[in-house]
Amino acid sequence: MSSSIEERPPLPPFTKETAVQKIRAAEDGWNSCNPERVSLAYTKDSRWRNRTEFVNGREEIVDFLTRKWERELDYRLIKELWAFDENRIAVRFAYEWHDDSGHWFRSYGNENWQFNEKGLMEARYASINDRPIKEADRKYHWDRSKPRPYDHPNLSELGL
Repeated sequence: MSSSIEERPPLPPFTKETAVQKIRAAEDGWNSCNPERVSLAYTKDSRWRNRTEFVNGREEIVDFLTRKWERELDYRLIKELWAFDENRIAVRFAYEWHDDSGHWFRSYGNENWQFNEKGLMEARYASINDRPIKEADRKYHWDRSKPRPYDHPNLSELGL
């Protein structure tokens, strides 16, 4: 499909309801840990800042996410609306994962997103901090082969 006809609803301008829908779709995509699937939500020339790394375009997005999920095992993510306007959404998020030595972490962060008129993300700026946790302190326990259940607590309900 060419970029001139790609569309990724909901489209801007966002309402609170459509911003929440966009966030949940992003969360479900990232929880799939499928770099190719996730990359399709972004413009072909999307620009990212993720921690200290700068990523440009879908090919680099796929490479970045492949490396990420090879390192961050049993990844589970929850995103929550912080603010929105016409074509921008700000989210806060937390995700849990472990490394190949079995050490668990909860990573906290904020993202600022900007979308084009077709609903594809053209810019993503993420600031993230990692905190070691004990496996017993994990809060995300849904089946990884499926999206987070709608009755699973969100970040605010979990006190995160």
